[in-house]
Amino acid sequence: MLLSKSIFKAYDIRGIIDETLNADIAHLIGQAFGTEVLNLGETEIVIGRDGRVSGPDLIEGLTKGLISTGVNVINLGMVATPMVYFGTNQSINGKKPKSGIMITGSHNPPNYNGFKMVLGGAAIYGEQIQDLYKRIQKKEFAIANSPGESVNFDIFSLYLERITSDVKLAKPMKIAIDCGNGVGGAFAGKLFRALGCEVEELFCDVDGTFPNHHPDPAHLENLQDLIENLRTTDNELGLAFDGDADRLGVVTKDGQVIFPDRQIMLFAKDVLSRHPGGQIIYDVKCTRNLAPWVIQHGGEPVMWKTGHSLVKAKLKETGAPLAGEMSGHIFFKDRWFGFDDGLYTGARLLEILSKEKDPNAILNNLPNAICTPELQVSCSEGEPFTILESIKANALFPSSESINTIDGVRVEYADGFGLARPSNTTPVVVMRFEADSEKAIKRIQEEFKIALLAAKPDAKMPF
Repeated sequence: MLLSKSIFKAYDIRGIIDETLNADIAHLIGQAFGTEVLNLGETEIVIGRDGRVSGPDLIEGLTKGLISTGVNVINLGMVATPMVYFGTNQSINGKKPKSGIMITGSHNPPNYNGFKMVLGGAAIYGEQIQDLYKRIQKKEFAIANSPGESVNFDIFSLYLERITSDVKLAKPMKIAIDCGNGVGGAFAGKLFRALGCEVEELFCDVDGTFPNHHPDPAHLENLQDLIENLRTTDNELGLAFDGDADRLGVVTKDGQVIFPDRQIMLFAKDVLSRHPGGQIIYDVKCTRNLAPWVIQHGGEPVMWKTGHSLVKAKLKETGAPLAGEMSGHIFFKDRWFGFDDGLYTGARLLEILSKEKDPNAILNNLPNAICTPELQVSCSEGEPFTILESIKANALFPSSESINTIDGVRVEYADGFGLARPSNTTPVVVMRFEADSEKAIKRIQEEFKIALLAAKPDAKMPF
């Protein structure tokens, strides 16, 4: 198989099995990444895979590539993505690996897979990922006189002990969890039972074909089974996880979905009680209710670019105790390591809610607004970036109060906001709107429609 530049994305490497990705490509990625690890003066790396059918072949190819450079591999086997991140923060068999690779397709269809990477304690993205591609093209690989070793290690007991020793529930809770047959199903039930919960499991048998619904809690259709469970049982709360369990979805007893930007409010209030004046980082997709909430609770709101690697890097740069993004990646530096972890986020949520007489009222009373889901305008490859540059240069947005161009164009109004940004993962312009009324949303959308059609006259608008 020829190496395709298309799999080297903004935040990770991702491709289609037997079209752009196979064990041979994984071997090359291992050679390139192993060389980078050695260049940092390190010799250990943690790896794992999710529950996809292609995982075993890819991890075998990756391992062979890594050890060929002389790097020693600690293979965690089938784990959630955050367990690989956790492994890069632990002493394992007397070693302290700071680099890791998780083989996962996250929430993509079953025929996808990919690699999320940590190099020297930092998530790599952007140019660093392109550098791996260039290294493979030039075949600039370290070649060891004798290959590194590969050893297996079960990290879940260490992970479980770390969480349960720190997170304490004030009272047991009855919850339902939906893992969508993703890899989180192998661990979520055990974790929440260990915290003292009574747990009903939905689709927690790991099946990389995802036979029931897609493991992506960002889309409402994937939460309907959980909503129905809460309606027909005495379970108090529903938690849903994406395919590799680094993102969390939350459903209340009355079927309300608490989107991640509102989850961040709850976590910010708790975290700021221990870190007064702390920065709370959130991405450009999040509600405009978040900044005043953070200020009200003694924190400093920081809006940043979308993308889990970018948010993680910003958290590391600023020393903020909490960060999060609308897609469901939440990053705790308070009492945790600063990486995104849906399972740990669920544990922290339950810790807060277990202190409350009516947990669902606490969630439903978080500030809310009329908003659209994520809307998309399909484009050709590379076109979203030129469209946004044109909008930045030429669009007027006559009723706006301010315009933020940190990531696309976010336009603030007295009664709402509109966002258009280029996706870093697929060739679409992503749009989102929020306002005090439906009338205001329609007015804001009309201004964005004019701006987008001026930049791309043939655009098929989703509103």
